[in-house]
Amino acid sequence: MLPPIATIIENFEIVEDEDMRLEYLIELGRALPPLPDALRTDANRVVGCESQVWIDTGVTEADGTPRLALQGFSDSMIVRGFVALMVALYGGKSPKEAAAIDGLDLFRQLHFGGHVTSKRSNGVRSMVERIHRDAVRLAA
Repeated sequence: MLPPIATIIENFEIVEDEDMRLEYLIELGRALPPLPDALRTDANRVVGCESQVWIDTGVTEADGTPRLALQGFSDSMIVRGFVALMVALYGGKSPKEAAAIDGLDLFRQLHFGGHVTSKRSNGVRSMVERIHRDAVRLAA
């Protein structure tokens, strides 16, 4: 189970060693629940990622309010960690709240921009755009 996003951010702020930060990112990816094969569809595939990435965006009800229920997976351990960050950031938010969040801000806040390849950065951008698009659609 993933920790809350605030805890994840605090943990990254404590860890200064780049190798340890990368290991924590991978650990977050390992904490993602498995994505059923039935959800690894073209409709859930995130276009623009070099690795294979799937994100399923669903909605659950909590106290009469719709909340995003995200599931995801990647065949790359590092990218799976980025998927975990997005699940922790957007999951449980109302579609309207999620549509207002810029996941790239989290990416910058955690200082990943200079330490990952441009292809992985583009992949994160594609994930954020996909989740944002789904959130806007669900908020309508």
